[in-house]
Amino acid sequence: MKILFYDAKKYDIESFEEERKSHSDIEIEYLDTDIDVRTAALAAGYDAICAFVSSDLSAAVLQVLAQQQIELILMRCAGFNNVDLEMAEQLGITVLRVPGYSPEAVAEHAMALAMSVNRRIHKEYIKVRENNFSLEGLMGINFYGRTAGIIGTGKIGMAMARICQGFGMHVIAYDKYPNPSLDFIEYKELEAVLRESDLLSLHCPLTTDNYHLINARTISMMKDQVVLINTSRGELVDTDDLIAGIRAHKFHGVGLDVYEEETDNVFENREMEIMEHSVTARLLSFPNVIVTSHQAFFTREALAAISRTTLANAKDYENGCIDDKNRVV
Repeated sequence: MKILFYDAKKYDIESFEEERKSHSDIEIEYLDTDIDVRTAALAAGYDAICAFVSSDLSAAVLQVLAQQQIELILMRCAGFNNVDLEMAEQLGITVLRVPGYSPEAVAEHAMALAMSVNRRIHKEYIKVRENNFSLEGLMGINFYGRTAGIIGTGKIGMAMARICQGFGMHVIAYDKYPNPSLDFIEYKELEAVLRESDLLSLHCPLTTDNYHLINARTISMMKDQVVLINTSRGELVDTDDLIAGIRAHKFHGVGLDVYEEETDNVFENREMEIMEHSVTARLLSFPNVIVTSHQAFFTREALAAISRTTLANAKDYENGCIDDKNRVV
């Protein structure tokens, strides 16, 4: 099998080449550029393409891939909201993903964001480097004894819930499909979780039903001085409403590894650009907000798991043993 790998970073290449030692019959060509309508034509002569959660896999791009006889898209991520699944099905293109690679990696980053924004670590780091040892503006809250609200208790949500429990927090959660094995979690309706949580962490996939789940109405339900963390999908949060809430002093802190405008920013160095009308710039103007670069997944263990599962998906497809559990249709 020949795979064309789009938007390849140095760490991607190193990880996949290490895993490919066990799959010598798989050939991979790595491209710096990401996929779009124009670059999709480069897939001619390949059996599959490999893309990421920020890649453009809209109907127009899929149609170009189909013209190049591509029948398999390998997503090296869990998310697939950037893929037009209906068009993929119409074109006979199978989409495979990595549903679970290292939920602990994402959950640990979520808690790192929560702790950092709570205790203003990002501000103190800069102050101390300038020999400013004042505690002004650094007041935090104890998480111990407080209530953590988890929205979505899949593998990542479960890992985050366990971390919160370890901090001595009372853990409540909302999920359409509660997990009975999590006997330390108290499941409640969404509105109750929003009202009662001191720390609110989002761990659900993006669907048409929960687009802008966090908006002016749901923000108004939250406690004053709540800590909000999002490591799932940027579109779960209405950014304009979030900014209005921050300006109204609703939040003690906000930690975002994902946000609505991130597509052009993900993994790119834009330090020489002026983004004066950017959502990112607006968010970064607030002292109680931390934004990271879609890095929650980024651990050695997670990259190894992503590489291993992605190439295993390719082999399973080639051997005709893909079942409905792995297929994103």
